[in-house]
Amino acid sequence: MNEFNNIYVGLDSHKATIAVGIAHDGREAPLYYGEIAYTEAAVAKLVKRLSKDGQTLHFCYEAGPCGYELQRQIQLLGHVCEVIAPALIPRKAGQRMKTDRRDALSLSGLYRAGELTPVWIPDRAQESIRDLTRTREDMKENELRARQQLGAFLLRHRRIYSGKSRWTQAHFRWLEQQVFSEPAQQLVLQEYIDQVSAMSRRVAALEQAMRQALEHWHWKPVVQGLMALRGVSLITAMTTVAELGDLTRFDSPRQLMGYLGLVPSEHSSGLTRRQGGITRTGNGHVRRVLVEAAWAYQFQARKTRTIERRAEQTSPQVQAIAWEAQKRLCGRYRNLLSVGKRKQQAVTAVARELAGFIWAIACEVQGKPHASKVIG
Repeated sequence: MNEFNNIYVGLDSHKATIAVGIAHDGREAPLYYGEIAYTEAAVAKLVKRLSKDGQTLHFCYEAGPCGYELQRQIQLLGHVCEVIAPALIPRKAGQRMKTDRRDALSLSGLYRAGELTPVWIPDRAQESIRDLTRTREDMKENELRARQQLGAFLLRHRRIYSGKSRWTQAHFRWLEQQVFSEPAQQLVLQEYIDQVSAMSRRVAALEQAMRQALEHWHWKPVVQGLMALRGVSLITAMTTVAELGDLTRFDSPRQLMGYLGLVPSEHSSGLTRRQGGITRTGNGHVRRVLVEAAWAYQFQARKTRTIERRAEQTSPQVQAIAWEAQKRLCGRYRNLLSVGKRKQQAVTAVARELAGFIWAIACEVQGKPHASKVIG
């Protein structure tokens, strides 16, 4: 292949069609190839036409709901294909027109100029675990919504549970004892109860499927290592690894924190430096579970039986990192509250540093070098 005659192809992919823009080496403006059907046969035909001289083509398209099947097909055909992070594509401030043609030409030109940022692409096995964890997350949201709907119905009719905890066996027995004078309302109550029970069973079934899938997953040692941390259960650990894959691909814990959107935003100019809330960029699934896990560090540091039982499956080095994390993060939470920070701000700061310890454990399990002090 002549490295000075590369061909860069921008694909603006949609459900049924793909707009194609082509840019050659040099300063010539990208050319619009046209629009093709989004089918395997049409894509293979496009690749064959563009690579008639035996050149390796460079394709790119934006990450989106169409997934990675297009990238995998092009890779199997022997060409380069990268999936681009949409949020990091340069945009012209004065541009007020957006069409498929313009998007395809812009992608090819920016790809040629090296202005695009590719995303990490999971393999099929990794993607299957990620789909499983995301489905469990969706079903959990449905369960919470069903519980809220049932609770709102009961509140409207002044049926208030006086027990200590809801959604326990005692609470469900109380629900079954509720009787309405109107048959329609009794039917509504039963439908809500059945919906909550059904969603709970689906969540439990998916969590059991996650445990079974973990036994045959090549990232099982990393997941077990992360579970030595306080607040990091099976759900949190599997979600983190399923979404991020090889954590050691990040050069430093700070890079991982930035990728998860847990670092403060900043707008500085000249002598003025302003910092705001966290950026909230990157993977929101991992950011959410880490913030949930960070709430466990509001209590005093101690090795509970549950944490010890999970830590027994890991090496002494991993256990040492997990204990160091617990001591530091519990103290960090209390110190932030003492200087006037709100609980939510303190928990977010703890989640940021927790990401650093997660990175250190992943490096330890995989035998990669890491600094003993992961937080500067």
